[in-house]
Amino acid sequence: MTLTEIRQILEESNIRLTKSLGQNFLHDGNQLRRIVETGKLVAEDSVLEIGPGLGPLTEQLIPACQRVLAIEKDERLVSVLSKRFIESENLELIHADALAYLRREKERDWSDWKLVANLPYSVGSPILVELALAPRNPARLVATLQWEVVQRIKAKPGTKDYGVLSLLLQLGYVAESSFKVPAGCFFPRPDVASACVALQRRERPLLVGGDIDLYVKLVKVGFGQRRKVMLKLLKNLWPESALQAAYEQVGIGLQVRAEAVSVEQFVSLAQALSNNAPSK
Repeated sequence: MTLTEIRQILEESNIRLTKSLGQNFLHDGNQLRRIVETGKLVAEDSVLEIGPGLGPLTEQLIPACQRVLAIEKDERLVSVLSKRFIESENLELIHADALAYLRREKERDWSDWKLVANLPYSVGSPILVELALAPRNPARLVATLQWEVVQRIKAKPGTKDYGVLSLLLQLGYVAESSFKVPAGCFFPRPDVASACVALQRRERPLLVGGDIDLYVKLVKVGFGQRRKVMLKLLKNLWPESALQAAYEQVGIGLQVRAEAVSVEQFVSLAQALSNNAPSK
């Protein structure tokens, strides 16, 4: 789908794009093909696309896999997509708020699915977290987001970008690759830099069951006040004696800040504290 085609469809359908929905359509064919290639799709794959817009990525996904489930919030765009792909039998189009849909379908089995999407920037991070922490999460996540968000997703301990998003996604996934997508490849041109990131699900989960909830709580509380010593923040939920014992078991210092604690150390800390329920 070219820029001329996008302009023509919008004009013929009398659609004015809504900035609050993050409607910036990627139209560059080379970038679209690169995103699909990053998905490592095979003919038997089922693909989830969130925010298809006018369908420039959708039209490349349809012939590349067995099934495409596309979720679009804007009813005007759903109408356009329904007409554009009326003969595409392997496309299921849903008119819904994607984040609300994923939360309603929390128990859905996504384990054989792949996400390949140019995510709406306003909700890109929570959508990825929702999928990554699902009980049966997708095998692969390929998403176009703000460049700064991609940097946070890939960040390592001790860096300024390392934080809650890094830890929630890296629990179940390994950041495999990323590449920048120039602003001129979108219509309208976004005000922020963009990038596509690929996350591959870990072969063996680091945590399962209730320990995941405990891990999430540890991470969020630990980063509640980034510059504070993590122990002081966690003392609001666990007895200091239990925390000190867990710290010693994991091998981290009592004066450490959350930004210096690795994914694996947070995992070990969650396991060490699993028999000591939070006090509140």
